[in-house]
Amino acid sequence: MSDDLETLLSDLHAELEATAELPIAPRANTWLGEAEAVAADLTAGDVDEDVVARRIAHVGRLLDNVGETENDDADAHVAAARSLVERVEKRADT
Repeated sequence: MSDDLETLLSDLHAELEATAELPIAPRANTWLGEAEAVAADLTAGDVDEDVVARRIAHVGRLLDNVGETENDDADAHVAAARSLVERVEKRADT
């Protein structure tokens, strides 16, 4: 996997977007929908690193609130998204 920021953000958005197609718990859907929207904004163009850092932290907080999705495929996408958030945060720290 690439650590290129653009690729990481695109992959994050794709993981979150994939949950929209799945039957999941309504509460989880709300948090995932907002996280996906923030991730989509990050893929829309040139965003400075401070904005990326703030928004990626926000995505992480949203994912922390997801709770039970009631769907194994969605859980896998959420886990992948969390991993990508961590990778973006580590990249920002370097």
